[in-house]
Amino acid sequence: MLLGCIGDDFTGSSDLANTLAKAGMRTVQYSGIPSGPADADLQAGVVSLKSRSIDPEEAVKQSLAALRWLQDQGCEQIFFKYCSTFDSTEKGNIGPVADALAEALDAHKIIVCPAFPGAGRSIYQGYLFVKDALLNESGMENHPLTPMKDANLRRLMAAQSVHSVGLVPAETVFKGSTEIAARLQAEHTAGHRMIVVDALRDEDLMQIGAAATGLPLVTGGSGVALGLPANFGIAPAQVPWHPQAGKAAILSGSCSTATRGQIAYHLARYKGLRIDPAAVIEGSQTPEDVAQWLAVTDGLPLAYSSADPAEVAQTQARFGTNTAATALEGFFGKVAARLASLGVTRILTAGGETSGAVVEALEIETLAIGPEIDPGVPALRASETLVIALKSGNFGSEDYFEKAAAVLGQD
Repeated sequence: MLLGCIGDDFTGSSDLANTLAKAGMRTVQYSGIPSGPADADLQAGVVSLKSRSIDPEEAVKQSLAALRWLQDQGCEQIFFKYCSTFDSTEKGNIGPVADALAEALDAHKIIVCPAFPGAGRSIYQGYLFVKDALLNESGMENHPLTPMKDANLRRLMAAQSVHSVGLVPAETVFKGSTEIAARLQAEHTAGHRMIVVDALRDEDLMQIGAAATGLPLVTGGSGVALGLPANFGIAPAQVPWHPQAGKAAILSGSCSTATRGQIAYHLARYKGLRIDPAAVIEGSQTPEDVAQWLAVTDGLPLAYSSADPAEVAQTQARFGTNTAATALEGFFGKVAARLASLGVTRILTAGGETSGAVVEALEIETLAIGPEIDPGVPALRASETLVIALKSGNFGSEDYFEKAAAVLGQD
């Protein structure tokens, strides 16, 4: 294995695996840390953790365990993948995990670049934009678990990391990989170990990837991985895919602006069932009933707990943030497991925490990467009879659910 990747959630990991597969790398996504060795012909392995919102010490422990497994597979470079909206508060996990990986690898000049222009995420002068809005004005300020109140990546990283944070500005990035590499060295010489790198275009990401040649550790969103396969002499190739016939069902726990728009579009055309957090916690709405409804309802039925920020705040105030989140994640996981037992062959999820709970409940160990549905969202094969799509909350077009079901297969 050439490139070893550690993802802090399942949707982001599938996004990264999709990027690498499109670039020609033979890639597999793992659910958690594998118990045995990787296949000898693999070029990239993505270890998916559910570590974004857990205690930092536990996130570091899991990430270092993933690193040790990847090192055992002979990986020449490690990539730490986090969300393109840098989902992590001042007490979050991105900085501590990056610090721990850096120490374990004796890595310096560490690129910090969550940019993903294809999904509207760009970095300019160290500030993260979501389309034309600063991160903290994009709706991410209302995220129920990781509200983003600042768009300045240098400040965000400095609040979490023990290391000084530098910057490679856009004017340097535009000059190409040689200038980027020189500026990384200059920032390192100035005492910075974590270095934010501006990126506004896919071309920038390719140049950043080229500048990362030989670096033991790179961190960021999946976009910066665009240029990494070429460093190993790998050229783009078509991703093979065999569509899966059978029943489809959709599970959404994301409360993002994008997902709520997708739900509104979908409910105007298909049937939906609202998941009430209070009913879930009190036991009056059961996974078995929801799964049965999804399995027998025609078309593309949707079960969703997604709500606007005011509703989410009310639920959190009533039950507590962790209680509400844990209850819904576990609920969706049980629904997914029941769906599989009822013969549903295509399962679509929306939301990182929801997707992680679903993958864990289905006891999926590896995911084969298929074609891209929307930027950052690939089709995934979990078994001979089950395909899934794991969508980050902020990703996808308005008609995403229809599109995803069609790429996965047909009834």
